Amino acid sequence: MKEKISLSNLKRGQKAVILKLAAYDDMRRRLQDIGLIEGTIVECLGKSPLGDPTAFLIRGAVIALRSEDAGRVLIRVEDETVLKRHYEEEVAAAAVPQEEEQWD
Repeated sequence: MKEKISLSNLKRGQKAVILKLAAYDDMRRRLQDIGLIEGTIVECLGKSPLGDPTAFLIRGAVIALRSEDAGRVLIRVEDETVLKRHYEEEVAAAAVPQEEEQWD
């Protein structure tokens, strides 16, 4: 399933891949600093009782975002097999030591 929506529409337990940030200047930098970068897998952990903020698992950290800020992040909801393969590729890329990249 390849549905393009904003991060604020992600339901509890769903996982998605970040496609694009529709924020600029300081807000864009803030979102990038907390790990919201294109290609990153995000999981919705739950919403507060009143619906705002929402907790997301981003690169191993639990981050709470207001709906207004989460609405600026465009995502693609994928099925589990695609996300698992994507995650395995990220782990494999991270496992290559920097020394090897520099000296080869």
